[in-house]
This record gives sequence, C-alpha cells and structure tokens, in this order.
Amino acid sequence: MASLRHLSIITVAAATLLATSCATENGAKNSAPPTAAAPSSGSPVAGGTLRLVGSGDVDHLDPTSIYYVVTIGIMRGYSRQLFALQGVAAGADTTKGYEVLPDIATELPTEANGGLSADKLTYTIKLRDGVQWDTQPPRQVTASDFVRGFKRICNPVAGSGAPGYYTSTIKGMAEYCDAYIKAFEKAKPTAKALADFQNGHDIAGVQAKDDKTVVFTLTQPAGDFLNILSLNFASAAPQEYDQYVPDDATFRQHVISNGPYKITSYVATKSIKLEKNPAWKQESDPIRHQYVNAIEVKMGVAEPDAVQQQLEAGSADLSWDLPVPTAQIPRLKSNDPNFTIYPGAVTNPYVVFNLQSKNAGGAMGKLKVRQAIEYAINKTAIAKIYGGADVATALHTVIPPGNIGYQEYNPYPTPNDQGDPAKCKQMLSEAGYPDGLTLIGAFRNAGNHPANFQSYSADLKKCGITVKGLPLRQGDYYTYLQTPSHAKNSEWDLSAPGWIPDWYGNNGRAVMQPLFQTNCNAGTSNYGCYSNPKVDDLIKQALAETDQAKAAALWHQADQTVLGDAVMVPLNNQNTPLYKNKRVQNALYLPSYQIYDVTNLWLNPNTP
Repeated sequence: MASLRHLSIITVAAATLLATSCATENGAKNSAPPTAAAPSSGSPVAGGTLRLVGSGDVDHLDPTSIYYVVTIGIMRGYSRQLFALQGVAAGADTTKGYEVLPDIATELPTEANGGLSADKLTYTIKLRDGVQWDTQPPRQVTASDFVRGFKRICNPVAGSGAPGYYTSTIKGMAEYCDAYIKAFEKAKPTAKALADFQNGHDIAGVQAKDDKTVVFTLTQPAGDFLNILSLNFASAAPQEYDQYVPDDATFRQHVISNGPYKITSYVATKSIKLEKNPAWKQESDPIRHQYVNAIEVKMGVAEPDAVQQQLEAGSADLSWDLPVPTAQIPRLKSNDPNFTIYPGAVTNPYVVFNLQSKNAGGAMGKLKVRQAIEYAINKTAIAKIYGGADVATALHTVIPPGNIGYQEYNPYPTPNDQGDPAKCKQMLSEAGYPDGLTLIGAFRNAGNHPANFQSYSADLKKCGITVKGLPLRQGDYYTYLQTPSHAKNSEWDLSAPGWIPDWYGNNGRAVMQPLFQTNCNAGTSNYGCYSNPKVDDLIKQALAETDQAKAAALWHQADQTVLGDAVMVPLNNQNTPLYKNKRVQNALYLPSYQIYDVTNLWLNPNTP
C-alpha cells in the first residue's frame, strides 16, 4: 500500500516467512518478538470514540490509489474487497494473518465449488447478500461496481501504485491500461472524460455475469490471484464516482462507504472522523465489527515523544503515523503490557535514486555514482535511530529475509555495515566527480525521517557529496514520490521511503514488480522510473514459473540485477514496535500493514 501501500511481522522463524508491499513508517525484522502483550479477554464493549493522533495527512482517500499503510488502516472501515486478511492477537501464530478469507465474496473459489476452472484461468466469484453502499437509499454492491473499480486502477490521475499486479494477470488489462494512458497524454482528464473512457471501454478479463457474479479470466495461472484481489486497488466503486476526478479534493468530500464506518469529516492536514455506517449489516461482514461509535484522527503532532505522552496519559488511544520513540523502547519493553514488538520481513528504510534527474550533470544516471553511495551509507547508524538490534538490522538485498527469492549476499560490503568513505571517494573520482557533487534529498519532516536524512547526508558528506534537504509533509510524501513529473523535473535526487510486501505467502511479485518493473506513470511505486528489460523479463519468467523453487531462483536473479544496477540502497529490515492505551481491547495485529485492526477492537472504559 506507497509503498506507499508505502511502505508504517511475524512470530515464526525466517524460514517459514514468505512475505505485503506497502509504503511504511515503521518496520520489521524476522525474529521472535522480544515482547508480546497478552490478548484481550472478556466480552466486547460497545461505544466510545477511538482516538488516533499523529503527524501527517493521508496519501489518498480513494481506495484505488491508497498505498500508505496508515491510510489503509482507516480505509478498512469504509471500503471492502472480495477477499480480505484478518488480524491476530499478540503472541498468536501470525501466519493466520496471511490467510485470505472471503469478504464480499461468499466463498473461496475452488474447482469443487465451480469458482475455479480446471485450467485455473477463470475465477467465478459470487457476491454476498446485504453488502450495501451508504447511499440514499442504501444500494446493494453489485458485480458491475467491481468492474468499474477495476477500470479505475490505471486511471492517469491517481491510479494504483501497483498496476502490474493486474496487467500481468488479467486478460486484456494491459491493453486497456495502455489505451487509457495514451488517451490522456494530451487530453485534459476531467471527471466526464475519464468516466466516458471507462464506460466506453471494456477489460476482456473482468466481466459482470449478473448483479451477483463477477468473472475474471487470466492470461496464465496465478497462485497469488486471491491475494491480488484482496488489495484495496481491487475495491468496488459506486456509480457516483464517475462524477469526480479520482481522489481530488471534491472526491475526498464524497467518499461512499460499504464498510462498518463512513467518513463524516475530512479536513486536509488536520483531521478525519469516521462514524458508524447505518447501511452496514453485521451479518453481511464476516471480517469486521462496529464496536466503537467513531474513529477520530488528529494530525499535526510531529514528535513521537508527544504522541507517546498522550497514549500513556490516556488522551489518545493509538498512534496514527509515528513510531514509538526510540529512547522509550527499553523502558516499555521491560514492564509495560501495552507495548509489543512484532517481528517482520520488510525493507525499511531504503534509499531510492531518481534516474530521471539532470542535477549535477545527470549524476543519478551514472552507475559509479550510485555505487559510490551504496558504499558510503552507515546502515548500523540508521538501525540505531529505530532502536538498535531489537528493532532493526542491516539489510543487503532487495528482497528482505522471509520473502520468496531471498538469498543472503552483499554486493557492497563495508566494515560492520558502517560505510566506507574511502571506497565512495574512489568511485566518485572514477565517475568524473573528484571534487564531489551536490544532490537533493527528499524526506518526511516527521518521526525518525529527519534523523535518517541527517545520518545518510553526513555519511555522504564524508566522501564529498553534499545533500540539500527537501522536507515534505508526512501525508504528502508518497504522493510526491508517486508523481513522475517531480522526478522528471529534477526536483529530487534521492530519498528514503520504506516498503512492506503487499502480502505474505506466495508473494514473489510483491517486491520486485511494483518497485522495479518498468512503470513511470502516475501512482507508480517505481519512484525513480527505473527500467531494465532484463529485470522486466525475469519478472515475467518468475510469474510464469509454477515450480516455486525455480521461481525463487528467478526472483533472486532479478534482485541481483537490480543491485548490480545500484538503483536502491537497502538499509534495514525492521521489527514493528506498537503501543496502545490500556483501554484498547482486542487489538488484533495486521501483519501485512503493521497496524492494529480498528474494525475489531473495543474500548473499556468506553468514555470519552
């Protein structure tokens, strides 16, 4: 989710972890959790307002384009998919959180129930009764709404951050998306023009058989297709969305819910409020509940310490988008039952290069300059910013441990992962920059991100690279990176986002495809517009390979090729420390998003 999907896991050994790709604030490491809060007991308590506090805004509110995990957290309350994941209690087997379950779909499609064809190319999915849009009057969610949702995935204004999941699997999707992008290369993307294109063009492999049946036809078997259908990009879209430009300011004031909550107030950079959706029915939703009366997000608190103080004092319940303060982790770990460290398998943070930039004589387009930076950065220092070994360890590969295709190797070794300024200087000189150069580094102005920027900037300064900071608001950050015009206009040269694979299990495509497959369109998660036909071909081969061991080898080859091109610097693999106020009960952890499920917790006491 930039990802954004960007990226903000798991109590099993690394050998059994198989990896969700989203943009993230917080991170993970594949080891047993140092602490684990006890699961809640007792009967649910209804009522109260769940209060989240933090720094920045959402990346998007349109389910088609959301890719920031904290936004996904509240979107879970107002947007449902055909299939979904469930949260798990602290201390429980988190692999249960990888399991795809029916949501709006009535059941998992199999050959036995007629939902999956013998050649595994056709999925026939029946929709659940009683799932309704919060319209006046409430209206049943139909198969045509899902068709409309899929047609919005590659819209040229605010499209999905991972369109490749769909163009590489669904028959006719690539052709539809190519035509959509081409149609608006010069034409203005007004709401009417976008709707006219969508309503006048079909996707061969996405069809509404009737109001209650949607049929997907694939180009080749895809064992992870249900995972792809569980992502928010695959959400249904009501007909009213044709009236708006995707995710623009007007759209954000007219979001329509089919979940247990609906957005009743959104003030950009200030607040969001969700209240109970009267059109939602518990009997139609096997995943979510409606325990709390409302969910409020207050923005503008940029310091993790300030958020932590509110959580412990009882004036807030959960952090919105900021991590547990690093200095507080030893104290909380030793004696606070409301603190948990969840292990994971993520790439957070990593440095990405803008290959489109013309700054410093097009330095970012030169391999030896990028390789010099690979050697320069002190990964151990970055890990300390997040809390040291309990929370983060140095990462050397594109695919993190616990994900299909991971094999440990280190193409840019430095002593104790602390950087090698001399090697960096040598390579800069070989690249034609003996006197150094100046670059622009974009970073989030909240949480640990200013410290990250200061750390890697200091490392680069040691070998002659001056990095000028470009601070961005937390909620704007991934949207900025996902807008290719900023890259093409040389507004930034390097940045340090994070990435959580979009699902765990059979997830080979959930790292390489969104981050490194050729895609320089709006909404991309390939922020620097990297393009290598060899990588594209390896991705294609891996996706077609039915033997998992052979597929893993192909993903590893793609990993080696990407790092050979030095288009990113993997920094850390992180655990996720989370803290909740003591009144938050039944806090179920969503491994794929590194957050608690707001649609399943309750408050005791439930006032205020």
